Amino acid sequence: MMTIYSTLKKIAAFGFAASILAACAAPNYTSGSGSASSSAAAGGSASAKYLVENVGDRIFFATDQSILDASARGTLVRQAEWLNQNGGINLTIEGHADERGTREYNLALGARRANAVRDFLISQGVNASRVRTISFGKERPVSLCSEESCWSKNRRSVSTIR
Repeated sequence: MMTIYSTLKKIAAFGFAASILAACAAPNYTSGSGSASSSAAAGGSASAKYLVENVGDRIFFATDQSILDASARGTLVRQAEWLNQNGGINLTIEGHADERGTREYNLALGARRANAVRDFLISQGVNASRVRTISFGKERPVSLCSEESCWSKNRRSVSTIR
């Protein structure tokens, strides 16, 4: 009887965790009014889909770092060029961290990562008023396991259209 109860308890905990993660799904930033959203709805070059598939919406960081490596800078140069061609688009830069470390540490690290991206975009000619930042720390992982293969996917910055 104890093993059945234990199994049911684990299943319920897993279901609860899955529902929490589903509730944390990234919102759709392509809705709204204006020319950028009309193009976004049509799937044009000013759409979230275009950003993800053709420009690149995320970059990755080394453990405990907010330094932009060459690959990150290449993606961000493309983002800046795209933003400069699509003046009606504004971005939110999300900073993320892996599961290691305290909640407070990871929120601060996510903020440093998001700000590093924002500062780079501004240095490439993007108006500062078009880019805002937010840190999610370790609260929104894209990969769940306690090993480097997952941690490296969670140490990231994601650019989303707002």
